[in-house]
Amino acid sequence: MGLGNPGDRYARTRHNVGYRALEHAAERWSVTLHESGSARQGRGMVGTVPVTLAEPLTWMNQTGPVVKALLEALSLSPDALTIIHDDMDLDLGRLRFKRVGGHGGHNGVLSIIDALGTDQFFRLKIGIGRPAPGEDPAEFVLSPFSPDENRQIDQDMERAVDALGCLVKEGLNTAMNRFHMKEPEGPEADERDQQESS
Repeated sequence: MGLGNPGDRYARTRHNVGYRALEHAAERWSVTLHESGSARQGRGMVGTVPVTLAEPLTWMNQTGPVVKALLEALSLSPDALTIIHDDMDLDLGRLRFKRVGGHGGHNGVLSIIDALGTDQFFRLKIGIGRPAPGEDPAEFVLSPFSPDENRQIDQDMERAVDALGCLVKEGLNTAMNRFHMKEPEGPEADERDQQESS
């Protein structure tokens, strides 16, 4: 499930990198997304593993009920779910997997945790960088990338699809080791993880 806000106005904003990564995955894996209820979704295969890709068509903070309905329709539990979303606490384009934890201030993830009644699902976080000092974080996440950032993020989207494919075919530990454990996370990220998991 890639997270974002619907509509052309938000398509290229930082908050929509979840949509963007999912659409890259759909293209690579030859999955056609079609509108069905409150989401765009499609089914395909990653190697020998069947997958469903989906984008909620609600606002970010109303994502949870859509995710819950989709899981129920597919007879899947939350531990089969992977959420792709933006993260201000990661450098631009940086990828990071998590298995459990809090919402970290992300309203889409908060809505999902509330709707499912659990935080037991996978997340692939994609870094969008930090706002400048004094800049409103809410305005920052709804701002577009600069041309240079757009070029970088397009390359990072391909790496995100590689990471998702690795998660599906080889599991979380391999995906973590291959796609984000090579770079140290730093004390601030470690402290935030401990807070999210508590």
